[in-house]
Amino acid sequence: MHESPDLSRRRLLQFLSSAPLLPLAGAGSASLLLSACGGSSAADAAPVPPSVTLSSVTFSGMPALSLADAAKMATTTVGSALQAVYSDGSKRSYTLQYQPFFITGALVPNGSGGTILAGGYYDINNKPIVDSTDAGKRQFFSDCPDGTSLLKLDAPTVAGVKGNTVFAVVQFEYTTRNVAGASMYGMLPSPIAVLTLDQDKTTGALSLVKYHNVDTSAVNGLWITCGASRSPWNTHLSSEEYEPDATAIATNAQFASFSTNLFGDAAKANPYHYGHLPEVTVNPDGTGSIKKHYCMGRLSHELVQVMPDERTALMGDDATNGGLFMFVADRARDLSSGTLYVAKWAQKTSDNGGSADLSWIKLGSATSAEIKALADKLKAADILSVKTADPADASYTQIPFSGKKNWVKLVPGMEKAAAFLETHRYAALKGASMGFTKMEGTTVNAKDKIAYSAMSYINGAMKDGSGGIKVTGPTAGIVYGLNLKGGQKDTTGAAIDSDWVPVDMAAVPALVGEDLATPDALGNLANPDKVANPDNIKFSEKLRTLFIGEDSGLHVNNFLWAYNVDTKSLTRLLSTPSGAESTGLHAVDDINGFAYIMSNFQHPGDWEVTKDAAGNVTGGLHSKVMTTLDPLIRANYRDRFGAAVGYLTGLPVLN
Repeated sequence: MHESPDLSRRRLLQFLSSAPLLPLAGAGSASLLLSACGGSSAADAAPVPPSVTLSSVTFSGMPALSLADAAKMATTTVGSALQAVYSDGSKRSYTLQYQPFFITGALVPNGSGGTILAGGYYDINNKPIVDSTDAGKRQFFSDCPDGTSLLKLDAPTVAGVKGNTVFAVVQFEYTTRNVAGASMYGMLPSPIAVLTLDQDKTTGALSLVKYHNVDTSAVNGLWITCGASRSPWNTHLSSEEYEPDATAIATNAQFASFSTNLFGDAAKANPYHYGHLPEVTVNPDGTGSIKKHYCMGRLSHELVQVMPDERTALMGDDATNGGLFMFVADRARDLSSGTLYVAKWAQKTSDNGGSADLSWIKLGSATSAEIKALADKLKAADILSVKTADPADASYTQIPFSGKKNWVKLVPGMEKAAAFLETHRYAALKGASMGFTKMEGTTVNAKDKIAYSAMSYINGAMKDGSGGIKVTGPTAGIVYGLNLKGGQKDTTGAAIDSDWVPVDMAAVPALVGEDLATPDALGNLANPDKVANPDNIKFSEKLRTLFIGEDSGLHVNNFLWAYNVDTKSLTRLLSTPSGAESTGLHAVDDINGFAYIMSNFQHPGDWEVTKDAAGNVTGGLHSKVMTTLDPLIRANYRDRFGAAVGYLTGLPVLN
């Protein structure tokens, strides 16, 4: 960020409060639009003297909900608070609340006097994509907002802002279903939008002024954009996960539907154009431009974290038989060229997710332009030959790939193309440990030089040894800590030009999930008082807190947690609507003197149940709550087609 705050003013401000938003037609219950937040006692309103600074914070959490709280289970519920201790010994408490900017499917301001559909889908010509199963042929809109970045620019030019101009970039991963109820997962090009927000100079409250849909035609559209992060140079680093398998693309009906919706032609989309890392730059007028970095590996990108050197990027790989990947850019603040590495796991222990020393295999160095040129012209058969059954041919090498066995042979001279376009297979050929399962968000605690990586599930490849990892651990997942050091060498003995290289990996003890042998009274399959299936994670340096959002098939309601790395305390901050996933997490320590925790959710009421032939619910995670909660969630969130983009209010100024 590039703040220029008035420090004396900033130190007098004590809390954020929310302000009324534009009415959202069909947005649901009034509980979505929460009133002013901040502390509830007289002490909260007393200003902190300019010479006093924040010393430490602790969170007090909320309990897990029950069906006695049905209305709360069917919306975003916050029952937590923050206690701040200041350098003069004084203490203050701040109540947290949730404030959405919009529910997707709302008509919101486009900045030109008109409106635009929030979360709406567009084809390669920026024409709305309509749902042909809807009698009214309505435009598709997403129920799955995900990665969000909050940022500011030095000289914004958006009209209509009364306070400070702040921008948010929000991406939409997919839409769950069409009006007829059929799955639309991965069949639509992911939209991404720039929001212009009006920040109240006194309270810090944010309100939406303009919504701009970013034109992605120059990068051939976007494929399943999941987690995201803000770069140290103030851009939005997106993601494209579950890269389509180019060796089997002719039989991939999902990709054909994606191509049809994007280009109007089932055969036009090129699989090698997807599975990369997009970067969005926000312009002063509230628009945005986008490019893709082809040199960071084609894999299941999820929430990349760029280190403080502004060159080293640690990347989650949300895959089965995934790897831990690292990219070291040639130049600071420029991801268009560099060197790609993948980790090798040398196991030390096996319990509770295990622990290991890490070494690094160099896969190759390249520029984005040269890999893009290869992607434009090459087919899978030009790079490698892949068999899914043993060919009984010694020239092929058996590798694990996406939970199965492949037998692979490279075309001579195609090592660079394989490294950057067939990254999962090439990494396995090079001896990498390709045994991680759903490695999700990655973040960094810069002061302690520790990275954190969320492993949503410990199962399959992590337990069977297929990818060089064989551990025990809960299906509910684990957050790992990775110590970062300089002076490291790759497996050939060549120096790695970074001081932020992970050298080991072990579970954070307080962040190990706990499976339940039998469901509890609500139906939870994992202990609701522990993290289950961690996904989005972000670290706040000033709060010394790791925030964790769940994507759990084991909790009836997913939660947003706060873990203090000094006190080792874990606190539940927020409960998403039942059946929804906690997404869009972004912890912002200071923007014009205010702190924010950005938080979205996806697919409310996405019920996991089993049914008999007559359609009666017979079991599953939500079998005990669905009948009660389904009508409430439908009323709140556009018949389950909408979801919220917003933030937690009530944080103190972190001076």
